[in-house]
Amino acid sequence: MRITVLCVGKIKEKYFVQGIEEYSKRLSRYCKLEIVEVPDEKTPDGASEAIELQIKKKEGDKILSKIKDGSYVIALAIDGKQYNSVEFGERIEKLGVMGESHIVFVIGGSLGLDERVLSLAKEKISFSKMTFPHQMMRMVLLEQVYRGFRIVNGEPYHK
Repeated sequence: MRITVLCVGKIKEKYFVQGIEEYSKRLSRYCKLEIVEVPDEKTPDGASEAIELQIKKKEGDKILSKIKDGSYVIALAIDGKQYNSVEFGERIEKLGVMGESHIVFVIGGSLGLDERVLSLAKEKISFSKMTFPHQMMRMVLLEQVYRGFRIVNGEPYHK
């Protein structure tokens, strides 16, 4: 199975970079992982709704240009379906059994995802009703994917 994490922006904080590298290394046992970053657009302070929509559109264009045909796209969105860790692992496993060989998780920038990206997604998931920095979500997503693989393979993982 191939898993791509398609995200807006670069990770600047060393501690996030280290966590992402660690989970990427752990995941190499279970899947072919690729992290694709697209540049974020600067959002001026006090930007109007129209400006924010333009920024999301520009970021959406960059995201859409990286999604390959035949990919199973899952958008991370605050209004998405919430899973517990076991359900999430089972969902990834089920997608593989259903023949989905390439899952693309999309993490938007600070303003969220463009409507076109959300429309393209076959499903939306949420890790919480709370808002998290998109840099942090990258690490949390990788940890949960790793945890899911461990669970469905019957391997121990601390609770």
